[in-house]
Amino acid sequence: MKGKVELTGMEFHARHGCLEQEQLVENLFIVDFAGTYDMEAAAASDDLKDAVNYAAVYDIVADEMSRSRKLLEHLCGSIVKRIAESLPQLEIFSVKVSKQRPPVDGIAAWSSVTIEWPYEQ
Repeated sequence: MKGKVELTGMEFHARHGCLEQEQLVENLFIVDFAGTYDMEAAAASDDLKDAVNYAAVYDIVADEMSRSRKLLEHLCGSIVKRIAESLPQLEIFSVKVSKQRPPVDGIAAWSSVTIEWPYEQ
């Protein structure tokens, strides 16, 4: 019984970016997670030990968001690696990190990076 668990719209104010100003002034970031795993045991038992605990996902994301990074790719990759290590029951998952008002020469509401696991070889 495959199913998908999602934790979307996680909001953080953080200092990620290559420009000096981005390292000094917090910006709004949104992180979205979606993962697939066998939910048969959780569906039958109604016990958290048989499920993917999305609170654990949030804790990993919050910890990684608290560490200033230059690239969204590096930040997103760090989150993905930790989730993969901590929640091996996930068969497939993705993490999307979005940054509000990226510093471009024009109007852009958001920039985003999405990494899917397992990585395509």
